[in-house]
Amino acid sequence: MKNIFKSLLYILSLSIVVSCHDDLNQSPIDPDSFTEENVFASVNEAKGALAKLYASLALTGQNGPAGSPDIADIDEGFSQFSRMLFNLNEITTDHAVVGWGDPGLPDLHGMYWSSSNDFTEAMYYRLAQAVSFSNSFIKNASELSGEEVNVFIAEARFLRAYAYYNLLDLYGNVPLTTEISTELPTQSNRTELFNFIESELMEIESTLLASNEYGRVDNIAAHALLSRLYLNAEAWTGQDRYADCVTYSQNVINSGYSLNMNDANGNGTAYDELFMADNDVNGAQNEFIFTLNFDGMQSQTYGGTTFLVHAAIGGSMNPGNFGVNGGWGGLRTTKNLVNQFAVDLDVLNSSLGSQSDWGLVGSATPNGWNGPDLEMFQTGPQEFSIYAELVSGELKFRFNEDWGNNFGDNGNDGTLESGGANIPISAGTYFIVMDLGSGTYTISPFSSDKRGMFYSDGQNLEIESIPPFEDGYAVTKWTNIDSNGNQGSDSSGNFVDTDIPLIRLAEIYLNYAEATLRGGGGDTNTAVSLINQIRERGFGGSSGTISSGDLTLDFILDERSRELYWEGLRRTDLIRYNRFTNSSYLWPFKGNEPTGVGVDEYRNLFPLPANVVAINSNLTQNEGY
Repeated sequence: MKNIFKSLLYILSLSIVVSCHDDLNQSPIDPDSFTEENVFASVNEAKGALAKLYASLALTGQNGPAGSPDIADIDEGFSQFSRMLFNLNEITTDHAVVGWGDPGLPDLHGMYWSSSNDFTEAMYYRLAQAVSFSNSFIKNASELSGEEVNVFIAEARFLRAYAYYNLLDLYGNVPLTTEISTELPTQSNRTELFNFIESELMEIESTLLASNEYGRVDNIAAHALLSRLYLNAEAWTGQDRYADCVTYSQNVINSGYSLNMNDANGNGTAYDELFMADNDVNGAQNEFIFTLNFDGMQSQTYGGTTFLVHAAIGGSMNPGNFGVNGGWGGLRTTKNLVNQFAVDLDVLNSSLGSQSDWGLVGSATPNGWNGPDLEMFQTGPQEFSIYAELVSGELKFRFNEDWGNNFGDNGNDGTLESGGANIPISAGTYFIVMDLGSGTYTISPFSSDKRGMFYSDGQNLEIESIPPFEDGYAVTKWTNIDSNGNQGSDSSGNFVDTDIPLIRLAEIYLNYAEATLRGGGGDTNTAVSLINQIRERGFGGSSGTISSGDLTLDFILDERSRELYWEGLRRTDLIRYNRFTNSSYLWPFKGNEPTGVGVDEYRNLFPLPANVVAINSNLTQNEGY
């Protein structure tokens, strides 16, 4: 992969499609490089070139994690596609904040970026490069013949369509180029781009394989991207295409892909397997429609899941628990996401039984050591239980708020001793059971919806200031640990094996449900069933199932947040619901204010890079920039 595209053009923007290279057909001076003539000498060589197209979204250059970047003027690790997608589509929303002060990065969560922002520029260039690489591949591979080559070309066209999908979403009116040229391109509008993406995907669906190698797209991937395209059509072009979204979502749902229900690590839910180091083999791969593949030894980058795992570790977190050698102390989330998983403890406790005279007392409880105590509920002849939200501190069990009858634990081993030592507690929600018959107790972390994966010990739910890592809960969704508890392949703990699903089946379930409610003609009962399949996996049982009366557009937006957080979709969802820029929905530091404020509507789009607009007189900058 290092050599295959060494002689091809590094593309800086859609405005400068190529720099003039009249020597591409000459023999290279460097014996370790290939010309395009070598690259496309045979079908096997062309397949290697196709790998570069896929790799252009996962990696950042020719020499591993750093050293020969595809894009200049920005740190190479920063410029990786999925890292940029996280920056633009998650950090700008209620899903994430980042404490680093790199120029341009605070602008994103503060929503005050300019047309010279390093990160909005780098994403534009990354996507432009993907388009240019695809154009070059399509042109050169077309000189070969055979069905296999036709499949390769169809895959390249999919990757180009996916790049344009993101350009359409993020930047709006960008140039549409399908051929390598030295001419400055003209600007296309969103409707033209939408129609191009739609026609490309429809034209290639019959050529793409019905089933392909893991990591390569098949014809269902084309249907899945059409589902996403049609869901956003009204927001982007003003034309309702929800019926088409239902149709193409159904095609995906009825295909060979399946929701992962394999709880490989036995923790009560099959959701976390989607984000583990072995998600290419643990069952999650059956849900993944389009992925970025990573290997801690063979495909190293400071973006991808290496970024998602390392950057989310800080404070008192143990990096070894996540299969890496250290944390970067950057990413956390806001209370808005945490509260998506909140449960009504009063309702849960009332279902346990009658209230008793036994209770919890201590600095970990809301009322401290002075009480009144948190009263437990009798769940057996000598068994007492409670669901409780606790802070970091200590507690004991006490009868009738009388210190004459209390229990602690001298060895911190789950055994009760009369008048024993205080029991240490980390902040969190717990299900606590005291069994006087056996003289034991259990304190188990509780989350009814196990998709909410947060680290709260030493972290503040409220974000008073962005830089301290301790402000905001940490997110533990992505990890470099496999289903058997083993670290990924890089024993140094630097680089991560976990693949990133860019499109997975659960998203298409949610697309179907939303398009149905928006008048797309789908079946409401089917929509409820699809949502319940997702929730049953997340809850590890049927406690989270809903009825048709619960299925509203607001519920679906919240469910998308719970299912898809930190997967690069949130900004697009909030825009579709008209909640990204205005004051109808706020989160901490939206608009750079601690409690959040609305911002100008023009920020629904990012600016075209200022230098690109300066170079190409055919381009008009997006409004507001």
